[in-house]
Amino acid sequence: MPGNVVYESFDKMESFMKDVFIKAGVPPGDAAICAEILIESDKRGIDSHGVGRFKPIYIDRIKDGIQHPVTQFEIVKDYMATAVVDGHDGMGHVIGKKSMQMALDKAKKYGMGMVVVRNSTHYGIAGYYATMATKAGMIGITGTNARSSIAPTFGVENMLGTNPLTVGIPSDEDFPFVLDCATSISQRGKIEHYERIGKIMPEGWVIDEQGNSETDPGKALAGLTKGTLALTPLGGIGEETAGYKGYGYATVVEILSAALQQGNFLKALNGFDPNGKKIPYHLGHFFIAIDIGAFVELDKFKKTTGDILRQLRASRKMPGQNRIYTAGEKEYLAWVDRKEKGGVPLNESLKKTIKTLIDEYKIDSYTFNF
Repeated sequence: MPGNVVYESFDKMESFMKDVFIKAGVPPGDAAICAEILIESDKRGIDSHGVGRFKPIYIDRIKDGIQHPVTQFEIVKDYMATAVVDGHDGMGHVIGKKSMQMALDKAKKYGMGMVVVRNSTHYGIAGYYATMATKAGMIGITGTNARSSIAPTFGVENMLGTNPLTVGIPSDEDFPFVLDCATSISQRGKIEHYERIGKIMPEGWVIDEQGNSETDPGKALAGLTKGTLALTPLGGIGEETAGYKGYGYATVVEILSAALQQGNFLKALNGFDPNGKKIPYHLGHFFIAIDIGAFVELDKFKKTTGDILRQLRASRKMPGQNRIYTAGEKEYLAWVDRKEKGGVPLNESLKKTIKTLIDEYKIDSYTFNF
């Protein structure tokens, strides 16, 4: 992360975000949940979903009136191992954490639990909710739809969201297996991060209406909003590198995030009415918890999982490479590294955002390293 970077402690940044959320009208308990999930992203080195998105994705949307600071968490249907929730466009982090906890409680009672949500908002890193399950000795699966970004294979129109399909599995190592990634090659948050640090994108991430690559992150973000550009699915353009697989998985997430709870989907999630006025996104999520103890002893499961991961990392390396990683490992290493360096890395763009929020909400109780 280039450009006069300073590090601020995780605790300080979490507390600061919580205080700003409260100033913006979020109840203190809910503000704590939102800040906790956002800072967890920065701890894991996922700069696309942490402090960098605090203002534009949450605070600004509250100010625009398209996201409610006070969350009305309504249980529409509750039947044994399943439930349907309506979030009424409240804070996605709050809706997500409560919904995953419901799934965990149901799994503890029935062996498995699934909760689906409609009318929610951006819920941060999906890996947070999967990790809630691993901490409880369970397998966690979650996904969410999002505003249109991905073009179908052989298409150029942004139809599907970046739609992560995320899985968390406990192991006997210092960190769980957590696969948390979009079903596109990249996603908006990473492109926003590239724009903040002035970095050109690789070819193949974003295509125009002729199928050509766009590598300027600013132009990409503008084009994605207008609908003139689209993200490519995992696998890339066309079928030769199996882009149809990412397209297929994105569609699975779209269906599970909309059909079971009868929520919005595809272009209806774009956040604008026909006249171009901003409206709530009405996102959908799903949360699945599987109690490992219903199948096998937890310690035995963890050891088998750990053995699999260790054998993968110990396999023969490609020439020039000295390490193989498993999912969740790089995030764990990022946490260790950032903890040693002092916390969240803040570049000039993020420093400016923090100063703006301090002035706007008249918060003068923090002393930062810039």
